[in-house]
Amino acid sequence: MKAFGRRFDFLLHQLSLPWFCHRFGIAIAVATGILGTVSFSPLYAQEFKPFDQFLNISTRVLVGSGDNVAIAGFIVAGSEAKNVIIRAMGPSLTGAGISNALQDPMLELHDSSGALIASNDNWKDTQQAEIQASGLAPADDRESAIVRTLSPGAYTAIVRGKDGTGGIGLIEGYDLDSSADSIFANISTRGFVGTGDNAMIGGLILGGNGSGVNVVIARSLGPSLGNAGVQQALQDPTLELRDQNGVLIDSNDNWKDRQQALIERQNLAPADDRESALLEVLPAGAYTAIVRGKNDATGVALVEFYNIR
Repeated sequence: MKAFGRRFDFLLHQLSLPWFCHRFGIAIAVATGILGTVSFSPLYAQEFKPFDQFLNISTRVLVGSGDNVAIAGFIVAGSEAKNVIIRAMGPSLTGAGISNALQDPMLELHDSSGALIASNDNWKDTQQAEIQASGLAPADDRESAIVRTLSPGAYTAIVRGKDGTGGIGLIEGYDLDSSADSIFANISTRGFVGTGDNAMIGGLILGGNGSGVNVVIARSLGPSLGNAGVQQALQDPTLELRDQNGVLIDSNDNWKDRQQALIERQNLAPADDRESALLEVLPAGAYTAIVRGKNDATGVALVEFYNIR
């Protein structure tokens, strides 16, 4: 009941409970008392389950050279260190129908100060036993992986092509200990957005000990990167959120078109009106956020997921 009380308070004050119940298909009851009229959901109160967490965070992106390498930032939040595996995939994407897959990705992991924690070219060169024990060994020897126990904080993973080569790559982080008192709080990946198969695709898997629902914000940023000095920033990104079957859940072009108040309450409003954002209530499962340029424009953009819980 204590957990539900926190959840109810969050929904009532942050999301608007009628909107939440309509979005998630939950019946609403109304009670009137000395504090006034309050909407609530007795069904949800009865069936409430704890929050899920990000078990996997990933981005498929066109990896170039120079400023167009793939840069993924993520946060480990909580009170305990978390054991994770970070992977950079490329050659194995060919088997999934990607014709211009990155043939030899290289991976670096940095802390919040920019200091290098670890790097890897071919995953069997280092930590082979640990990587195999995780059950997440890459399918191709040229792909990269790093296993580390990370204290709460901010981290950056950088993917490049060996010898300056380019192509579609996949950068991933997996939670190897979902029982730890810490979570992946977000992922934010900067990369070049092209057309067709060269769109940028962020992915996440929700699951863990909860089997409940999570409030997630997805964003696609472009123009504000130009203000930060990034060359070739995508001037008008669009955003689609899809489920594991590819079914469209929601889409957005300019974030103020709708959900403006909900997004502003989370202090995650994009800096430019042309940027995109979606706030969704999601059950356990796999999801993708697809970033494209409006009217097939191209440029450097960010795709982000935030675990609002």
